[in-house]
Amino acid sequence: MNPSWQLLLVLIISLEISFTHRLVANLILIVVAAIVLLRYHLQFKTYLRLLLIPAIPATALAVTIGFFSPAHDWWFAAVIASRIYAYVFLGATVTVTTTPLKLARSLEQNAHLNAKYAYGVLAAVNLAPRTISAIKTIRASARMRGIQLHFYSPILYFKAILLALRWSDQLVLAMESHGFVENQSRTVAEPILTSISDWLIVVMSIVILQVLLIAFP
Repeated sequence: MNPSWQLLLVLIISLEISFTHRLVANLILIVVAAIVLLRYHLQFKTYLRLLLIPAIPATALAVTIGFFSPAHDWWFAAVIASRIYAYVFLGATVTVTTTPLKLARSLEQNAHLNAKYAYGVLAAVNLAPRTISAIKTIRASARMRGIQLHFYSPILYFKAILLALRWSDQLVLAMESHGFVENQSRTVAEPILTSISDWLIVVMSIVILQVLLIAFP
C-alpha cells in the first residue's frame, strides 16, 4: 500500500476513535492490526514490546478512572485502555510495513510535502541511534575522569545538543554536495505510485469503521 495513504488512513482512524467510546470497535481494530503485523513475521521481542510498553499508560489510566473518578466507570476505563492499544498497533502497521526513506519519498511525491521537511525528518530519525551512542560515549568519557553524569544531568544533554548542532552543519554540507537545492525542482530516483487499490482500501476501511462505530455499543 502507498505509505502516504496508509499513514493518512491510520491518522483518520485514530482521530475518529479518539472522539468515540466503542470498546468492541477498538478491540476489532487491535485484532485486525495484529493480523496485518503477523504477515511480516516480526520477532517475538517486537510483539512483546507492543503488548507490554502500552500496558503502563493503559493500566495507569484505567486504574485512575476506575478507582478515583466519581463514577468509578470501569467500562470507560476499558475503552481508554483499548484506545491506547489501538493507537500503538495501528501505528505499528505503518512503521513495520514501510521504511522511513520510502515514507519520506512518498510524502514528497504523493502528499507534495516540501522536500526540506521530508528529508529533514528522515535525517532526524536516522540520527537517533547515533545520538544514543553519543550520549553513552559522553557518559563513559565522564566516568573515566571521575565524573558521574546521570540521565537527568544538564551537562549531558548540553553536550549532546552541541554534537547535534555539529551534525546538522555536516548534514547540510552533505546534502548540498549531493545536489540538493532548496525550492528547486528535483528528479525522482524511486517513483512511489498510487494505485486504485490504495483508494479502495482507504475508502472501504473508513466505511467499515463507520459501521463498527454505529453497530456496536
